Amino acid sequence: MEQKEIFKKIRRIEIRTKRLVNDLFSGEYHSTFKGRGIEFEEVRQYLPGDDIRLIDWNVTARTGYPHVKKFREERELSVILLVDMSSSGFFGTKERFKEETAAELCAVLAFSAIKNNDKVGLIIFTDRIEKFVPPKKGKAHVLRLIREILYFKPVGTGTDIASALEYFNHVIKKKSVVFLISDFLSEDYLKPLQIANRKHDIIAMKISDPRELSFEDVGLIELEDAETGEVMLVDTGSMEFRLDFAQKAEADNFGLKRSFRLINLDFIQIITNQSYIVPLINFFKMREKRH
Repeated sequence: MEQKEIFKKIRRIEIRTKRLVNDLFSGEYHSTFKGRGIEFEEVRQYLPGDDIRLIDWNVTARTGYPHVKKFREERELSVILLVDMSSSGFFGTKERFKEETAAELCAVLAFSAIKNNDKVGLIIFTDRIEKFVPPKKGKAHVLRLIREILYFKPVGTGTDIASALEYFNHVIKKKSVVFLISDFLSEDYLKPLQIANRKHDIIAMKISDPRELSFEDVGLIELEDAETGEVMLVDTGSMEFRLDFAQKAEADNFGLKRSFRLINLDFIQIITNQSYIVPLINFFKMREKRH
């Protein structure tokens, strides 16, 4: 793809997602992720209604008038986008590929973060660590992250979430908000995820194509596993096959949600042919209510 076309595509995503951030997500994001704590700002004279527990007795004794300590929220956060770019992400049967959906989601989250003066970083992984971009602020930085997600050419094809989490824990020491964006076609990652979630605030975002959830009757087709290359012939004209496939997909999804709930991890499901706006807003509102 020519540079001109790349810039046009990134610009389209920027325009669309910044509008969403300005109209919908910015306030929701700020309410949901309130910052890392509070820090002392100043001492001022006591006013009726102030909490007496905040009285600064040293200043009060020195001046002869009651004074209270004033604190402010320490707003700045680090947001890490931990993005799975294994071969299964380059799959799409409806409106767009899963990796294109991931890029747009990352853009919304990143623009929301910088609008609230937070830093944003990126870790791209497959069955290995492919790319690490340290957290920074600014529009140019966010546009770089979008470009990386859209056009990065990974070396690996499989998915190793456990190794990605191990690397993340090694390079990110400060408590962060982490959006783990994947289709979760990986193994043995729940324990490392639970450990990482004790220190950080991790949100799992599963991106699915509708054909990973159910099949229409399109006759005999060949299916290829993008990560392993394995090919199989299936008869989508078989009602039994379609029913079994849909039931297995539903059971797998239910099991994933249950596993995340057991380790106290938030979960958002995004389907590529459906708007991600409602799931994101519902998540923000749920988090704001809970906290």
